[in-house]
Amino acid sequence: MRKITGGLIFDVFNYVFLFAIIIIMAYPMLHVVAMSLSKPGAITAGEVSWFPRGFNINGYQYLMKDEELLNAYKNTIIYSFLGTFFTLTFTSLAAYPLSLSGFVLKKPFTFYLAITMFFSGGLIPTYLWIKDLKLLNTIWVMVLPGCISAYTVFVFRSFFQSIPGSLRESAYIDGANDVLILFKIILPLSKPLLATFFLFTMVERWNSWFDAMMYLNDKTMHPLQMVLRRLVVLTDPTRSTYAHGDFAAMVKLGHLHPKNTQMAAVVLAMIPILCVYPYIQKHFTKGVMIGAIKG
Repeated sequence: MRKITGGLIFDVFNYVFLFAIIIIMAYPMLHVVAMSLSKPGAITAGEVSWFPRGFNINGYQYLMKDEELLNAYKNTIIYSFLGTFFTLTFTSLAAYPLSLSGFVLKKPFTFYLAITMFFSGGLIPTYLWIKDLKLLNTIWVMVLPGCISAYTVFVFRSFFQSIPGSLRESAYIDGANDVLILFKIILPLSKPLLATFFLFTMVERWNSWFDAMMYLNDKTMHPLQMVLRRLVVLTDPTRSTYAHGDFAAMVKLGHLHPKNTQMAAVVLAMIPILCVYPYIQKHFTKGVMIGAIKG
C-alpha cells in the first residue's frame, strides 16, 4: 500500500509539474499569435491574453508586401540551408578519421580540437581574420565561420565508433576506399544523428543575427532576424521607416495596431522551424544518446 501510495503521489507530482512547464512554454507563443490576429482596439485596451480578440490579418497582409522582409526571408533560407549543409558535411569529414583506431594523427587532432572548446581567438581577432579573408559583406561570412565545432565532431566520432567495424572491413575487402565507406555505409547508418544535428544547426542558423550585425553592412543581405530585431526590439513602427503610406493610414484609421505587425513578423519567423520539427523529432533521443554513449 505504501509503495502504491508513494508511486501515485510521485506520478501526480510529475503530471502537475509537466503541465506547469507546458503552460509556461505555450503561453508566450499563443500570446504572440493572439496579438498578431487581434483587433487594434483590443490590443490597446490590453484585453488580449491566450486567444485573439476579434480577427484581424492586416498585419500579415502588410508584411507580405514588405520587400525588405521578404528579401530577408530569402536570405535566411539560403544562409540556413547552406550553413547546415556545410556543417554536416565538414563535421562528418572531420569525425570519420578520428573514429578509426588506425589513424596515426588521431591523438594530436583530438587534442587540438579539445583546446578550441576552452579557448577562442576573441571577437576582434576573428573580425580581422574575416576581413583579411575578404569575407565581409559576402554570403560566405554567414555560412563558413562556425561550420565546425569540437563538440559536434566528438559526438559524430562517438556515433561512428558505435557502428560495427565489420561493415568497414567487409567494404575494404570488396575494394572500397574510405570515401566510399563514409558516404555509402557510415552516413546512411547515421540518419538519426544527421537528422538531429540538422535541426540543431538549422535552428541556430535561422535565429542568427549577431554575425550579420558584425559582418554585413549591406542591408539587402541581412537575414530575417536582423529585420525582426529592428522591427520588434529597436524601433516603434509608428516612428520608424514603417510609419509611412498605407501603414500610417491604417494605424490612424484603427484598422491596424503596431503590435499586429510586430507579432505577425515573429509568427512568420517561427513557422518554418515549427513545420520542420515534427518530421525530425522522432530521431532526437536515438541520435543524441547513441552519439553520447561511446567514446
